[in-house]
Amino acid sequence: MAMAQRCCGTLKEKPPLCDPCNMATEKRSPDTVLSWLGQWRSEPGDRVPARVTRALGELDRKSEILIGWVQAALISVLGTLYLVAPGTAPPDAMFYPVPWALGFYGLFTIGRLWLAYGGGLSMPVRLLSVVVDISMLMVTIWSFHLQYGQPAAFYLKAPTLLYVFIFIVLRALSISPGYVLFTGLLAAGGWLALLSYALMAPGGAELITHDYVEYMNSSRILIGGEIDRVLSIVIVTLVLSVSVARARQLLFHAVEDQAAVSQLSRFFAPEVAERLSRADELLQSGDGEQRQAAAMFIDLRGFTTLASQLPPRALIDILREYQGIAVPVIHRHNGSITTYLGDGIMVTFGATRPSETFCADALRCAEELLQAFEAWRLRREAVRQPAPGVGLGVDTGTVTCGVIGEEGRLEYAVIGNPVNRAAKLQNHTKQASVQGLTSAQCLQSALAQGYVPLVAHPVLPACTVGGVRQPMDLVALGTASHQG
Repeated sequence: MAMAQRCCGTLKEKPPLCDPCNMATEKRSPDTVLSWLGQWRSEPGDRVPARVTRALGELDRKSEILIGWVQAALISVLGTLYLVAPGTAPPDAMFYPVPWALGFYGLFTIGRLWLAYGGGLSMPVRLLSVVVDISMLMVTIWSFHLQYGQPAAFYLKAPTLLYVFIFIVLRALSISPGYVLFTGLLAAGGWLALLSYALMAPGGAELITHDYVEYMNSSRILIGGEIDRVLSIVIVTLVLSVSVARARQLLFHAVEDQAAVSQLSRFFAPEVAERLSRADELLQSGDGEQRQAAAMFIDLRGFTTLASQLPPRALIDILREYQGIAVPVIHRHNGSITTYLGDGIMVTFGATRPSETFCADALRCAEELLQAFEAWRLRREAVRQPAPGVGLGVDTGTVTCGVIGEEGRLEYAVIGNPVNRAAKLQNHTKQASVQGLTSAQCLQSALAQGYVPLVAHPVLPACTVGGVRQPMDLVALGTASHQG
């Protein structure tokens, strides 16, 4: 039986995980700085499947919520510092801008948090948030010379400028390099605007000095020192933007690959999917190993006749019910569904997942399957629906698990004599008029591994099985066959 050699499915070399799952296989764009920094949007767009976009969108929403709470904490710290700091404003000061700025910023942050929890933070709103952050900081710094009755150059000494780095780093939490770049360049532009204002204020140009000591001990302006601050902001912004862009790209690829692995486990046995996804290197044709294992083949009786008589929907419903019964039982007994062969199912025990009780697991599974299928057949007969019987074959021995095929199209397969014999035993159930067959050797191994039969299994000595050279001692499983 040629199909008995086949296993879990096809592996495409490029990319290794996506194609079996019918995922998008667009080639990833080159890793260039410009392509990284061009990622303004928080969503990956059309280059990844919609489910990946949704997962990344949820991650981005949580990041924006975190940013909002950090901003709220920052407002609390600034407000506390303002309240506990000794007042040095002139007694006749008519305007105190810091409380107003903090109050406005607090209201804006509350609104931003509300939008973040509701998922309503669009790109324009986020850009507006950056503008408000930097504007609030710059206006607060600018107001110092008014509040304390000093020349405009006085505010250039304010250490409050360091808060711009907090706002820049906050944007890194969104994993959006464009926002980091926008924030840093806006902050640099804001400080240049403050410097320009100080120079253009009455007497501002006369405050320029080249003496660093005089600059540090007065309200003098050192142009080189201010340019150093702007350069520091720009350099930190650029480095952080590239770092965030690289992290964003790695995150997208990781989420794509995780989605591919999740899909992969739906098409392959979970342990096979795990092995494929965790392999240190791409598996190559010829990679494999030998193990002691058991193989099982299950087949619906008379399915070809049913396929010519029933409409497609009814036929699919039969397959769905049949597989819905088989799969949970197989998994319950540590079996791995290697492949679906139309109306047939190939199962292995101890092949893709090593086990010390593979024969016992296989025969326990066979007994429960035959009982479940018999009950299913009787239920369908009771309501006058087509009720096909089931045939099942089990055998054990040394199998080879590995990768076969050529580099453009690979399959992870379980092959060997036990697999072939199990398929032939399943075919022989029709001739023997039984539901299931296994070899006497498999039964002995199962008993040694702790298997206790639910009922006595008849022994069929020296049976001639089609495709097997030597007569085999067989053991019947289940009841008399219903050909369906």
